Amino acid sequence: MFSDFFLKSFRILLLPFALLYWLFISIRNWLYNKKIFRSHSFGLPLICVGNLSVGGTGKSPMVEWLVINLKDEFKVATLSRGYKRKTRGYALANAGSTALEIGDEPMQFHLKFPDVPVAVGEKRLLAIPQLLHDRPETQAIILDDAFQHRALRAGLNILLTEYGNLFTHDFYLPTGDLRDQKSSYKRAEIIVVTKCKPDLSEGERQKIIKEIKPLSGQQIFFTSIEHGQPYHLFSNKTTSLSERKEVLLVSGIANPRPLKKLLEEQCKVYDMMHFPDHYIFNIDDLNEIKRRFEKIDAKDKIILSTEKDAVRLVKFNTEIADLPLYVIPVRHRFLFGEETGFNEIVKGFIKNFKQKE
Repeated sequence: MFSDFFLKSFRILLLPFALLYWLFISIRNWLYNKKIFRSHSFGLPLICVGNLSVGGTGKSPMVEWLVINLKDEFKVATLSRGYKRKTRGYALANAGSTALEIGDEPMQFHLKFPDVPVAVGEKRLLAIPQLLHDRPETQAIILDDAFQHRALRAGLNILLTEYGNLFTHDFYLPTGDLRDQKSSYKRAEIIVVTKCKPDLSEGERQKIIKEIKPLSGQQIFFTSIEHGQPYHLFSNKTTSLSERKEVLLVSGIANPRPLKKLLEEQCKVYDMMHFPDHYIFNIDDLNEIKRRFEKIDAKDKIILSTEKDAVRLVKFNTEIADLPLYVIPVRHRFLFGEETGFNEIVKGFIKNFKQKE
């Protein structure tokens, strides 16, 4: 509690920098809106998944949701920046790729969907032609975290905002978490309020819609976080969380609150080692994880991590092969029975785009 209060107080002191940041992004957006800076499009459907804030809104699970629901009907590919990778330029994931080479989230996509092309490139305008050259059969590209990349114009923008930190309540970096103007929400065709309470009421839903003030034609959907069954990092053997189990949570994600809440509800005890978002684990971290795990005096105990963290731990396969290191998958669950409607909009965008060509 004290650390949270200190952090918030410190961020308030940074208000002058936040105002300068707001001025910078306002000018940048104005230049794009007035077409002084040009936006470019391509002759195939581009679906952008993004947000107005930094991290924690559920972009990766949304990209996965789209891949799962589109890949059997269309030849889709994903394109990410490859945040915090140790390489630069364009790369297409292959059997020898690692998280250090392409980034943790693209590596996660590649491992889960080996038949789907997964590409990275910080300059999307250059990466898309290279991706299409490598995979000319591609019918649609899912752009991961590209909403602020205005040099590229997507045909369908899916904007995510977290229920517990709506962009309408937030402020600009570094005082708040916003990295784009609040008014930029108007560029989205779909807005998804993520990480909602599973029992969100219709009254709360309408209150949020009224606060966001969607434009005519904009669609708003609501999702909650749903955790799947934990599976062993190497053997894929599954386990379940229970009142008897003690858990060491190893997390390097922007917002671990939903996972912490799950463990509080379902497990006897849990301890947590929290690392920065996209953290690159080293051997000292691994030894500290082992030491903390050995200190847990219980028979029924496991180490639990997220899928995004797991792709950064798998490089220690020799050192951790014998540990009960389990990975818990995360997915979106659409509320109010609106999953079909969301799916129809996305698929309709691809089909209608093809008809226009």
